[in-house]
Amino acid sequence: MKELKLQKIIFLAVLAIMTLIYIGPFLFSLSISFNGDKNVFDWPIQFLPSAPTLENYKNVWNELPFGKWLFNSVLVTTIQTFSNVFFAALAGFTFARLEFPGRKIIFTLLLSSLMIPGIILLVPKFIVLNELSMINSYGGLILPGLVGVTNIFLMKQFFETIPKDLEQAALIDGCSYFRLFWQIFIPISKPALAAVAIYTFQGSWNEFLWPVIVSYTEDMYTLPLGMASLRHELLTDWPLLMAGTILISLPTLAIFIIFQRYFVQGVASSGLKG
Repeated sequence: MKELKLQKIIFLAVLAIMTLIYIGPFLFSLSISFNGDKNVFDWPIQFLPSAPTLENYKNVWNELPFGKWLFNSVLVTTIQTFSNVFFAALAGFTFARLEFPGRKIIFTLLLSSLMIPGIILLVPKFIVLNELSMINSYGGLILPGLVGVTNIFLMKQFFETIPKDLEQAALIDGCSYFRLFWQIFIPISKPALAAVAIYTFQGSWNEFLWPVIVSYTEDMYTLPLGMASLRHELLTDWPLLMAGTILISLPTLAIFIIFQRYFVQGVASSGLKG
C-alpha cells in the first residue's frame, strides 16, 4: 500500500514538473504583457509585475494595424479550415468507399509526398505563384493550404470504420454516392471533421514561414508575421509584443477547449483501422 502511494506521489510530482515546463513560458509571457516597464529582462527579473497595467493591450489596437492583421488571419484561416474539412472529407470518402483504377497508387503517391520536407517545396510554390502573379495577395496566402494530405488520410481512416451495411442499404434505396457522402457520412463524422478543423485552424492561424515568404507589405501581414515585425535588433517593446502574442493565442486555446471532446474522439476512431 505504501509503495502504491509512493508511486502515485512520484507520478504526480513528475506530472506537475512537466506541466510547469510547458505552461511556464506562457505564464511568463502573460506576466510580461501586464508589465508597464519596458526593461522586463533587467536583473533581478520580475516574474510578477509590480504595477500591472492594461496599457499594452490598448496600445496593440491603437498603435499597430492589428485590426488589418486580424482580418487577414481570420480570412486565410477561415477559408483554409472550411476548404480542408470539405475537400479532405470528399477525398477521404473517395479513397475509402469508391473503387476506381489506380486508387491505391494515387493514395500511395499522396502519402509519399509526406516524406518530402515542407521547406523543400517553398521555392517551387513561390515560383508557381509568382508566375500566376499571386505574390503578396490573399490568393498567394490561401491557395497552398486549401487541402492537406494528412487530413485526407485522417478522413479516409475514419470512413473505413463505418459499416458497409449502411452504405449498401443507402445505395439500394437509390441514394447517389454524393448524397451518401453528404447526408449520411458527413453527419456521423463530426469527431473526425472536428479533428481536421482543429488541426487546420491551429496550423493556419499560427503559420509564419509561408506568409513571411509570400508577403512583403504590411497590409498583407497576418498576425504572427505582424507581431514578429515588432522585434528589432537594438530595441524591442517586449510588453507590447507579449500582449499581441497573448491575444493571438486566445482563439486557438478557446477552440481546442470547446471542441476537445470531438478532437480526441476523431483521432482515436480514425486510428482503429489501418
